[in-house]
Amino acid sequence: MDERHRYLQIALIIVVGIVFLLIYPLMKIWASGWLWQPGQYEYEQMIVGVYATLGVFLLLASRQPEANLSLIWFTVWSSLVHGLIMVVQAVIDPAERGHLFGDVLALLLVAIVLAFLTPRKVVSNNSSRKLCVTESPSSVNP
Repeated sequence: MDERHRYLQIALIIVVGIVFLLIYPLMKIWASGWLWQPGQYEYEQMIVGVYATLGVFLLLASRQPEANLSLIWFTVWSSLVHGLIMVVQAVIDPAERGHLFGDVLALLLVAIVLAFLTPRKVVSNNSSRKLCVTESPSSVNP
């Protein structure tokens, strides 16, 4: 296992998985950086549910990141898009500027860290494997 792979596992566990599971407590402890106004209980439930679920799946993905690249890349891109949308909203609404140092920064860091550590594709360790192609019976001339 190379060093980058190990750092990816650590990032999936600590930086992403656990932080996503802690969104609800962060909303309560640091509301100006994690809870958008006006407060809506339904919004809180939805966002906590989505991110807690994603956090659990990223913790599971940390066992074998190379087998979960689509989930990890979904996390990268969705975090980037979500974070950039919130940047615009926080800049437009002065009451929400605290988010630039809270959830916005967290999402952008998640995207950057995972994008840096996640391989673009899986390279097989077994280069001697060959693909065997056979003709179907219908394609053989009588």
